[in-house]
Amino acid sequence: MSTTEISIQQPRLGTHRLPDGSWEFLLWAPHARSVRLQLFSCKELIDMQPRPKGYFRANVAEIDEGTQYLYLLDDRRALPDPASRFQPQGVHAPSQLVDTASFQWTDHDWKGIPLESSIFYEVHVGAYTQQGTFDALIPHFPHLVDLGITTIELMPVAQFPGTRNWGYDGVYPFAPQNSYGGPAALHRLVNSAHAQGLAVALDVVYNHLGPEGNYFSAFGPYFTDRYRTPWGQAINFDSQGSDDVRRFFIENALYWLEDYHLDALRLDAVHGIFDFSARHFLAELKSSVAQLSTRLRRPLNVIAESDMNDSRLLHDPEHAGYNLDGQWSDDFHHSVHALLTKEDRGYYSDFGGITPLAVTLNEGWYYSGQYSPHRKRSHGNSPRGLPASKFVVCTQNHDQVGNRACGERLTALVDFESLKLAAGINLLSPFVPLLFMGEEYAETAPFQYFTSHGDQTLVEAVRRGRREEFAAFGWEQNVPDPQDEQTYQRSHLNHSLRESNQHQILLRFYQELIRIRREFSLGSAASHMVRELGDNALLLLFTINPKRLAILFNFAEYPVTLDAPELSGNWLARLDSAAVRWNSSDPNRNNGLASHRLLQREDLGARLGGKKEFHLCARSFLVLERQDRVEAK
Repeated sequence: MSTTEISIQQPRLGTHRLPDGSWEFLLWAPHARSVRLQLFSCKELIDMQPRPKGYFRANVAEIDEGTQYLYLLDDRRALPDPASRFQPQGVHAPSQLVDTASFQWTDHDWKGIPLESSIFYEVHVGAYTQQGTFDALIPHFPHLVDLGITTIELMPVAQFPGTRNWGYDGVYPFAPQNSYGGPAALHRLVNSAHAQGLAVALDVVYNHLGPEGNYFSAFGPYFTDRYRTPWGQAINFDSQGSDDVRRFFIENALYWLEDYHLDALRLDAVHGIFDFSARHFLAELKSSVAQLSTRLRRPLNVIAESDMNDSRLLHDPEHAGYNLDGQWSDDFHHSVHALLTKEDRGYYSDFGGITPLAVTLNEGWYYSGQYSPHRKRSHGNSPRGLPASKFVVCTQNHDQVGNRACGERLTALVDFESLKLAAGINLLSPFVPLLFMGEEYAETAPFQYFTSHGDQTLVEAVRRGRREEFAAFGWEQNVPDPQDEQTYQRSHLNHSLRESNQHQILLRFYQELIRIRREFSLGSAASHMVRELGDNALLLLFTINPKRLAILFNFAEYPVTLDAPELSGNWLARLDSAAVRWNSSDPNRNNGLASHRLLQREDLGARLGGKKEFHLCARSFLVLERQDRVEAK
């Protein structure tokens, strides 16, 4: 066990109530010679007792939950607590005492959801409802349950400046955002989700901290100049003082999982976590979470976002890996997006044709060491042999939508048939699928980048940075002003759309795909095989003992006839994306056998036999189930 793991057994950073009712304050501040505690419920300053390695500690009796406080460093500067549990008045104001152990949980029988059975649904708390709060999300849980979602993934909720922000500028990693409702409301959200059978994952940011309200450097060596990130100073995970920085962030991860009963953490951009020590921070973090999982007797998953295509994140320690439970696979998104939109600038220039998608479906990602034209260097290593459940995939997410110049969703870029095709390749893939809020009913609102910084210099820097970021993609549109409140308002969902016209049809289509995914346990399939069928089509074949499921995908903008000798024997058509019930725009569309067209759009129960030449309409797919015995007529 490492030094950091041992230190986790020490008193917890920040504040918490002891069994006798008193409050313990623990602060790491090696840059300070003395620290005094300023409680706003009394006039006296309380001297904190120095402890080894730059820690300061105080125990205070007879104070109430909700009391606000600051730390006075060297009698010169009064600052909020870096491990604050709540910032009710924002990032520059006092911290507030919160007893996270006092919430009355009702989820005692909650057992969690295995990753291979999961379907993630990414949500921005502020933009999902007009109220923009944790509590306002709860009435929408029945919709997500009906859809078939297993896990709500919240974009970062750690306290950020102002009231509207994507969350990646958070500066109090332990404090749920005040404008979302704070700690009590987040407790209610998770408790209610578990009551309805939904797991909750949280996006956490351990590669940097936001610039506004960031007072960490006054306390200790939280940052390093050894490395650079695109978002701010790199966190110090491997230089002097790094043991206690690592402790801070590992405690943060355990805090969300234990105090808020969260089920998974999504680690933002781990390629921005720089650590060249013998044991990487990510391996140590995963080990600590695994110990907590054993103690709590429920699965706790740690999933990384990385653009490095580095299989070390996923391999176990015996294979020199960090043993993380999963990783987002950007190559899946980029392959599908390039096929559907024909965009070929920026990183999309690395993807074209059906091969990148076929390879990704077979292995987990496409770039495994070959030359990347966009990067102008070789990229990635092989993920071969890793289970499919290690990869989380999507066709839309906050990054890929929101980091377009105008935040256009796929709805604004492709036709209805292509939206269904995107849904099919995602939800019927062997991987763990993720949906972005609203995609299930073709939400039309964009998801744009928005902020509410108070520092005008920072505001201008963000505006300039956004314009420069899009040069490589050739997006010449006027970039929305992140600071303009209308940018935020435009990004709110319109839930009433799911009751109308094609929006409702697409929602039912998503429900049917998820039902098929669950029926065949695609995330746990014994094996799967992918074969390219020409330049724009592929066959995806699952073996789920004793069943077999085949999906034929046509990404071309024209009909194709596909030869699939693997589909010998008798097969039952389970779903045709071109069927009338799914609102095909062309009454002449017909997926089926080119030779005698046994499959009609109104007859999804038709059995297919004979020659295996399949006719697929433009931008469509066909789901087939193997029938080992033919019923007597």
